[in-house]
Amino acid sequence: MATVRKTITLTDQQDDWIKAQVEGGHYTNDSEYIRDLIRREQERGAEIEVIRSALIEGEKSGKPKRFDVNAKSGRRTAEVTSRKAASR
Repeated sequence: MATVRKTITLTDQQDDWIKAQVEGGHYTNDSEYIRDLIRREQERGAEIEVIRSALIEGEKSGKPKRFDVNAKSGRRTAEVTSRKAASR
């Protein structure tokens, strides 16, 4: 993969933070740290896009239905009882 050299400007506090990460052994140099930040932001953006797509799909799926906790737990209890009876 080709690399491109960039020049960035940081505050003293930001520079100190990056130096501390490198000196702490978390990264071998400033560039590695910055690339890791970018990768993590790309992953985070991809995760947000998946959630956004799921929300849009849910909105388009029709009128919402009320969730009945009792019906769900009752169905689960019946499934467990049925499996126990079958294993005997």
